[in-house]
Amino acid sequence: MADTDSRDGATRRTEGDEESGRDAAQEVVVHQVTQADDFSSDSGGYGGSDSFGPRLLAYLRQRTAILKTIASLTIVVTIWALVSEFNIVNPALFPAPKTVWDAFVSMASGGVFWSDLKVSLTRAFTGFIIGAVFGVALGLLTGQTKFFSFLLQPLFTVLRPIPAIALVPVAIVWFGIGESSKYFVVGYAVFLTTWLNTHHGVHYVPKTYILAARSLGASRKRIFPEVLVPAAAPYIVAGLRLGATVAFLALVAAELTGASAGIGFRLQEARQFIRTDRMFVGLIELGVLGALLDTLFVFISRKIVHWEV
Repeated sequence: MADTDSRDGATRRTEGDEESGRDAAQEVVVHQVTQADDFSSDSGGYGGSDSFGPRLLAYLRQRTAILKTIASLTIVVTIWALVSEFNIVNPALFPAPKTVWDAFVSMASGGVFWSDLKVSLTRAFTGFIIGAVFGVALGLLTGQTKFFSFLLQPLFTVLRPIPAIALVPVAIVWFGIGESSKYFVVGYAVFLTTWLNTHHGVHYVPKTYILAARSLGASRKRIFPEVLVPAAAPYIVAGLRLGATVAFLALVAAELTGASAGIGFRLQEARQFIRTDRMFVGLIELGVLGALLDTLFVFISRKIVHWEV
């Protein structure tokens, strides 16, 4: 009997020691997890929202994109210089990079480059704002309301194939050769682009979004700003981004006739005097402006519609 009691006591002590060991092990694990959490949140360690790994990858991707752009431009300019150096093409028709650079320095030092840039940017920005405001507003209207879609969509569908340059004579007759005709041509091109994207984005919002909002008790007044607009936001931003590019295309068309300043006017003037170096300055200027504007819209879209980008 005594042996049995001693064995039971030893067993109980062993079980107690095991439980104490498990408790100690659990405390160690909890302590380690707590330290890991503190490391992740405070020092940017792995697993944290501000971890070093993702930030490093984003930095490397950005650097890689910049290096690719520089390498691409370097290769293009090198080939361009070699073609000009060996007179593969007539220099009067295809000027060398140094000739184009000298033309740019001459235009910039004389103030012509900067005055044209200011005039063209003002026209493009004003026309873009006018076209974007009306395009987004009517796109939201036709995308949501069947009546306005039935009334306006056929008209806009007919207008879309008409290029902006075809409206230049009409714009001059309607508004004269002043700034209003340029605003009209640019605004027309931007309007159709932004309207189409906005209309498509609102019209094709998944019905499940609307049904889910209604099942939760949302009214029509809340569904539009809190469901439809956020769901269509990627399409709207894409339309604005494309509209910004279209604005410069329409701007050149508007400035080729009835203008006394601007990038398009300077291209036309250079053509009359066969100054291909100045033509290249204008073309490169348009390309750089378009690339910078596109980069700006990509940055804005990542901030505004971050859930889709």
